[in-house]
Amino acid sequence: MITFYNSLHHKQQEFKPITEGQAGLYTCGPTVYNYAHIGNFRAYMFEDLLKRTLQFCGIKVKHVMNLTDVDDKTIRGAQAAKLPLNEFTQKYKDAFFQDIKTLRIEPADVYPAATDHIPEMIEIIKVLFEKGIAYQAEDKSVYFSIAKWPRYGQLVHIDQDQMKSGARVSMDEYAKESVADFALWKAYDEDDGDVAWDSPWGKGRPGWHLECSAMSMKYLGKTFDIHCGGIDNMFPHHEDEIAQSEAANGVKFVNYWLHCAHLMVDGQKMSKSLGNFYTLRDILEKGYTGREIRWVLLGTHYRQSLNFSFKALEEARTALQRLDALKTRLKENQQVNDNNQDQNVDKLLEDAIENFKKALCDDLNISAALAALFDLLRELNKLMDDGKCLGVNAKNALETLAKMDTVLAVLEPDHDDQVPQEIQQMAEDRQAARKAKDFATADELRKKLDELGWVVEDTPKGPRVKKK
Repeated sequence: MITFYNSLHHKQQEFKPITEGQAGLYTCGPTVYNYAHIGNFRAYMFEDLLKRTLQFCGIKVKHVMNLTDVDDKTIRGAQAAKLPLNEFTQKYKDAFFQDIKTLRIEPADVYPAATDHIPEMIEIIKVLFEKGIAYQAEDKSVYFSIAKWPRYGQLVHIDQDQMKSGARVSMDEYAKESVADFALWKAYDEDDGDVAWDSPWGKGRPGWHLECSAMSMKYLGKTFDIHCGGIDNMFPHHEDEIAQSEAANGVKFVNYWLHCAHLMVDGQKMSKSLGNFYTLRDILEKGYTGREIRWVLLGTHYRQSLNFSFKALEEARTALQRLDALKTRLKENQQVNDNNQDQNVDKLLEDAIENFKKALCDDLNISAALAALFDLLRELNKLMDDGKCLGVNAKNALETLAKMDTVLAVLEPDHDDQVPQEIQQMAEDRQAARKAKDFATADELRKKLDELGWVVEDTPKGPRVKKK
């Protein structure tokens, strides 16, 4: 049984997909006006863990992630750069896809861009007009009337008395206290430059909230299983999505809402003014790898605030080196000709997978899942210290780790962590010098390797090279 904390009902519930064995998943993607920062990637990482967990449990996932390429921010950015909107946003779309590849985030099945779905958005507004819920104001923009939709506020449980009947907010993003009519279609303003589309209500562009309703409905249907995002998206964005979608379609919009908590940097909110605002590129330039960053972003339960620090990255490096060392030992032991399966090893591997899966099915309890992994690491090392877990048993252990890694995606070193041929050759030359008792040459080669950032470990089965 898989259970998730459903933000809609404020409790943990068993996950029951609309279609058995399948799940429709919509995740709020990037607003492509700048490089995504690590706070954004905290959300994308949680969504990747969710998707991989569902797949691990045998559920086929159809994943849709939108690209917001028209809103207040993208228009301002394009004008400041003196570029057409599409040309301005393409740079950041490309960067986003490169970043998720670096972090080993599985790509979505569909990445709909808002600018490609304007007709679908106009159709939703037409329906809302027919139902008397949308209206055109004196500023020529079209708004959603929250007074005409009594169920408004069901996600964040807004008191109806808080609603400001007749008050309107035209901006795409607004303060939480602004419980007011929100823009479905923003009338053209000269500040928008050449960004506008024709509509029955005049030239303009869609409101941000409408974009996700139109695109999720097109690719997943009027009702689908799971919608995700950061906790800061709950209001107004997700609340407005629910209102306009359910008002237009007359059916429930989403069955399960999952939200992740904020990311902090060294215990403080990330901000440029504090100098702790980091994009993925900033951290890679400091010498850390994609999988080290992935490990940190993955390692805290999604509903708990994640404190990101460079100390945590160093700890990630150490943890991953331990796992790399385990795999290396198992690969060496696998070479031993031993086809007798050990029942104790079999039981150890079965229990590890069971505990790993049980933890993930409990609202993505990543701490317990990683504990199952490291319990397995400790027991396997003990067996190998005792000269056990050889041949077929080592092979089975590696297969178990590979199964876990379909969810974690951290057990294969980054390309940069692979030992280059010239480094491997230096290590072999050093070993040859040692055998020839040319210790001066051997020491010189060790020093050179050290200067290049590599360590040689002498083991009973020969030298082993790894990054410092």
